[in-house]
Amino acid sequence: MQLSRIPQIKHTTEDNFFLLAGPCAVEGENMALRIAEKVVEITDKLKIPYVFKGSFKKANRSRIDSFTGIGDEKALKILKKVSETFEVPTVTDIHEINDAEKAAEYVDVLQIPAFLVRQTDLVVAAAKTGKVVNLKKGQFMSPESMKHAVKKVTDSGNDQAWITDRGTMFGYQDMVVDFRGIPTMKEYAPVVLDVTHSLQQPNQSSGVTGGRPALIGTMARAGIAAGVDGLFMETHFDPANAKSDGANMLDLSLLEKLLSDLVAIRQVVAQL
Repeated sequence: MQLSRIPQIKHTTEDNFFLLAGPCAVEGENMALRIAEKVVEITDKLKIPYVFKGSFKKANRSRIDSFTGIGDEKALKILKKVSETFEVPTVTDIHEINDAEKAAEYVDVLQIPAFLVRQTDLVVAAAKTGKVVNLKKGQFMSPESMKHAVKKVTDSGNDQAWITDRGTMFGYQDMVVDFRGIPTMKEYAPVVLDVTHSLQQPNQSSGVTGGRPALIGTMARAGIAAGVDGLFMETHFDPANAKSDGANMLDLSLLEKLLSDLVAIRQVVAQL
């Protein structure tokens, strides 16, 4: 599995899924370290390969007054501190070509947002850094079309690409995950299921995205049963007061029980 190519990764095994988890956005150093410490404690116990997730800025917002970040360099330095403190790799999303080289100095995985995954110059810029490139499947794209996004990475001299499914638009304000696409996309690259963004309810009249966090466990269990290589989830110790995407985050206090259940399911799936 390509996950083993990431520096500092622990517990890598073909018998378990890997996890990308953390807050939607880096709100400050203390909150990032607090969340990372708890997730590392849990994943160490359960032997789950772990990558800390945090956006250094949020460029895709419905309203101009939405939280976008605490400053690029400040947030990136916090991600670097998380990595050094807990010896885990980190992932952040990029939105502009210039972000690729800048973020690559601080993190191990560059994530291409779903709305931007067809932007060739952005994907190529991420690939040329030599970092792992996590390609979020566009909400408007078929599983089969993701082979072209992966090929942009490999044709740029980088064989480290992942695909993350974060749901497909189902009407104007809801999304669904088509689990038939999991085995298809696994032909192209390791596949991750984003179990929190796939439960978003976008385009609300308020300009603030809604969500259905009560279904995170259901979505995650279904993903593991379908054979995904990894899971992506956003988590926070106080989702109601998170500055971004609080409506569909997993409360950090619920993480250990959920991951324990998922490890058990994965063990059964691995024996089939």
